[in-house]
Amino acid sequence: MASSTDTPTGTGASGGARRGVHSPDRAAVSAAHLRTDRWWLAPAATSAGLLAFVVYSTWRALSNAHYYAAPYVSPFYSPCLAESCQTMRSGPNWPLFGDWWIVSPALIILVFPLGFRLTCYYYRKAYYRSFWAAPPSCAVAEPHARYTGETRFPLLLQNLHRYFFYAAVPVAGVLTYDTVLGFRDHDYEWGHMGLGTLVMLANIGLIWAYTISCHSCRHIIGGRLRHFSKHPVRYRLWSWVGRLNTRHMELAWASLISVALADFYVYLLAVGAFADPKLF
Repeated sequence: MASSTDTPTGTGASGGARRGVHSPDRAAVSAAHLRTDRWWLAPAATSAGLLAFVVYSTWRALSNAHYYAAPYVSPFYSPCLAESCQTMRSGPNWPLFGDWWIVSPALIILVFPLGFRLTCYYYRKAYYRSFWAAPPSCAVAEPHARYTGETRFPLLLQNLHRYFFYAAVPVAGVLTYDTVLGFRDHDYEWGHMGLGTLVMLANIGLIWAYTISCHSCRHIIGGRLRHFSKHPVRYRLWSWVGRLNTRHMELAWASLISVALADFYVYLLAVGAFADPKLF
């Protein structure tokens, strides 16, 4: 391998400008990339996982059916804000949009949690590398001739992440309320616990863990403080969130899978595939 002090040629075999590991300010490397392992597996797996969730969530959001099975409501459709919601009157239905909303009520609310995830720092890294190959992997040539970062539209919209965080918190609060309602039976009497209750509990736990491990949450709690010693409570919270933040990637995937499984469980109950097993 040529050393970093060698003068690169600056052009490829076809005479075009080189980029990535072949850019003029990098060492002259003749190989297409410097990886000898299966470097493409990680971005390919990430791409497949995210694409699968996009396809599934799009189908469920547009289906406008089978999202309520007393006492459970799908997290994709909660809070249900349209008069057309299929939830029963005593269920978690808040028809703020009245009867003029004629498409799927999931489209009213999903923009907030999806916007929060889409602009999340980890998810940016995941889909930048897997879908846009920016970069595809360390020591693999960047396929793009120019890099402008997040300074232009549409990537400039990534700066909305902190505001999506503010919207995601109350949505998580509503899902917590839905989970509490899961301790009722089909007649809305308290004291019930079914398998669906556990599914909802696991889902909301992971959603809260993912939400509060967010970088924006960490900054809100402990950012712009000159002296942590003068803010012991905020410092303790910042430290706790910081420990969660080290697991942000795992929590992002776990909560993504759990919300899809919770929705699918409600779907199976709603279509009559089986009855919710009663635990007590």
